[in-house]
Amino acid sequence: MKIICLQVAICVFYLTSSASAQYIAQGHKIKDLKLGITWLRCSVGQAWDPSVGTCTGSAVKIDQTQVEYAAFEANRQLGDMWRLPTKEELESLICEACPPPKINAEDFPNILSEAYWTQDRNALNSRMYWSVNFMTGHSYSRFFGYQELPALLVMSD
Repeated sequence: MKIICLQVAICVFYLTSSASAQYIAQGHKIKDLKLGITWLRCSVGQAWDPSVGTCTGSAVKIDQTQVEYAAFEANRQLGDMWRLPTKEELESLICEACPPPKINAEDFPNILSEAYWTQDRNALNSRMYWSVNFMTGHSYSRFFGYQELPALLVMSD
């Protein structure tokens, strides 16, 4: 840990490891300081159980219409403006060194080892959406909006 004092009364504490300093767990949410966003830690269909510190229930696979409803319900129940992540935002969660699912399981427990929705459409075929696959760590643009994939929700800070 390093300490930087800007003035006599103001000191800033930060961890020297950028990976550990990027995310701050806040119960059912994870704050990403680098991108200025906050994630729900659980996939749509799951709930955060603070007594065991994990996501419980089963992640559901939903199509793009159902994603809109899931975000609407998250906004209604939790407040804020939850949405699907962009491709770049979801790719930022990939942990190359992690076994599948290729995501930090401590921050995002019980994530499925498969493709997750993003809000980004393919520029060459607007009927297809980008996804990020937590089994391989790669991104693909091969899913139509009517197909069903799991989803994580995020909000801008």
